[in-house]
Amino acid sequence: MPKQFRAFRKKYKATQKKQVRRVKYAIKKPLFSIPTLTFLGSLLVCLIAWMVISGGAPKLQTSDSNIVILNYDKKQQTVPTRAKNVGALLNRLHITLGQGDIVEPSKDTPIDSDNFRVNVYRATPVTIIDGDQKTFAYSAAATSRSIVKQSGISVYPEDKLTLLPTYNFLTDSSVGQRVVIDRATPVNLNLYGTAIAMRTHAKTVQDLLREKDIVLREGDSVQPSKDTPITASTAVFVIHKGKQIVSQESEVAMPTETVEDNSLTFGTTAVRQQGSPGKKITTYEIELQNGKEVGRRAIQEVVSSEPVKQIIAKGTYVDIAKDRTSVMLAAGIARSDFTYADFIIEHESHWNPSAQNARSGAYGLCQALPGSKMASAGSDWSTNPVTQLKWCNGYAQRYGGWAGAYQYWMAHKYW
Repeated sequence: MPKQFRAFRKKYKATQKKQVRRVKYAIKKPLFSIPTLTFLGSLLVCLIAWMVISGGAPKLQTSDSNIVILNYDKKQQTVPTRAKNVGALLNRLHITLGQGDIVEPSKDTPIDSDNFRVNVYRATPVTIIDGDQKTFAYSAAATSRSIVKQSGISVYPEDKLTLLPTYNFLTDSSVGQRVVIDRATPVNLNLYGTAIAMRTHAKTVQDLLREKDIVLREGDSVQPSKDTPITASTAVFVIHKGKQIVSQESEVAMPTETVEDNSLTFGTTAVRQQGSPGKKITTYEIELQNGKEVGRRAIQEVVSSEPVKQIIAKGTYVDIAKDRTSVMLAAGIARSDFTYADFIIEHESHWNPSAQNARSGAYGLCQALPGSKMASAGSDWSTNPVTQLKWCNGYAQRYGGWAGAYQYWMAHKYW
């Protein structure tokens, strides 16, 4: 036998023995170790539990998408969106705002809930009449002061603005609304040595004193005389002799008016008129002892600049089917009463604000009889669930509150 052949056969037999050993080892070794089997078993249990809880058909829902109800150009559009705020939504829908157009709520308002309401108001023609000057503009602002400000015309808090319709475009020289500005007259008042620049609609010095509630005390005098007509930059001096007088300027708080608006989503707001604080001058009579002040007494208080009221629209719209909590919050019901209120409303109307009892005629969420009773809570009582719940909240107080109303309902099956 050749030497090369014997070497080949020896190598072949050694290879066969290695393969046999590998097969035997694979047969003896288990496919999965005990830790692996434990992990797979736990995973299977979790999967079964997930399927049971989800009803056998689990669904993955995107949490970053919201439904928006958009009103613009005389139409309503309901769209799903992942836009972070109102401005981003308008950009994605290619809705542009022209000169004077307004969107509520503002562009930077986050879209953070379903059935979020957005309203686009298109500007209409307006004529601003400022003395002999007429300015033609476009505006969708809600108040005459906001219209003028949006048009870039400066007005003072004391100026009077009147919003008028146009009845005849030929005689009124306008095709839309008109804003008439009645300017206040600038006056320089020197009150006991303190110079105060102010504006007034007073016709005479006497009228100015009355308008500003300035009462002349013993030892006081006024220049020029009280019957002097007020003209631009008139200087009026109120002089006091005898005691030391000092004046101090302070701020007059800005008044705020909040109006409820069901076209805006609950929790959102829109500024309909920008306000500002005013200023007042308080004059004190100083009591001195040995040349040092030991006391002071206020003798005059004059408002040098009137405050401007800020008007804020507060959204009240809620989708009852999706969020009963929000509608109860909007109506002013305390969280501690949610369970009682929800039980009663569910059993009275199934949370249907248009529910009407065919026999008695009772109407609305809590079945008011007659439904018109709810008008005391708002003129939109027949359609607005928040208004209805406000009335219901007051009605529940006859039982001492919602807890008492719930106990009564359980005993009588009505309330």
